[in-house]
Amino acid sequence: MNKRNYQKELDKLIENIKKEKKVPRLFLHSCCAPCSSYVLEYLSQYFEITVFFYNPNISLEEEYHKRVAEIRRLVSEMSFTHPVHIEEGIYDPRIFYDMAKGLEKVPEGGERCFKCYRLRMEEAAGLAQKGNYDYFTTTLSISPLKNAEKINEIGEELAKIYKVPHLPSDFKKKNGYKRSIELSHEYDLYRQNYCGCVFSKREQEEKMKQKQISEGSAI
Repeated sequence: MNKRNYQKELDKLIENIKKEKKVPRLFLHSCCAPCSSYVLEYLSQYFEITVFFYNPNISLEEEYHKRVAEIRRLVSEMSFTHPVHIEEGIYDPRIFYDMAKGLEKVPEGGERCFKCYRLRMEEAAGLAQKGNYDYFTTTLSISPLKNAEKINEIGEELAKIYKVPHLPSDFKKKNGYKRSIELSHEYDLYRQNYCGCVFSKREQEEKMKQKQISEGSAI
């Protein structure tokens, strides 16, 4: 079976939108400002967007508020073709810990992450349905560390449940990830080195420790 090219699917969809001369409403789940930067620059040309910041996976409250402040600042400072609004979800880390029960030791990028994608995307899909949005999607696929195939699979499954089309995405394509780094420098955005949860933080700290040990022994 051929691997789907989600960027090509999105290109085709955008071509149809342009032909119809419509500006559909998109409910966009955002994981952080750096990941959202390119996605907003790109999609605001064709959609009226509501950025939905919903991330109960962020373990420290201080970290959470730092990331919310950055996405709010980015939206206020960037110029857009069509209006971009922002909505903040409920911050309750217990929702994430309940979801992660039994998966605490699963390495980053495995089943716990897939369930975390779904947790956040399902909240977005439900609100997109309530708000009569034309599409919903997430910024998550911009990261080279995130599984775009799984993200789109979850999105399509949720689209059937909530009756709101999922916008196909693999935002790292077309140099999307590279552009997000450029925009992060341009707007001096806070870039974190872990996704937000306590498990990814621990894994990142362990990697840094191992790196220091190996660099120390190489001297």
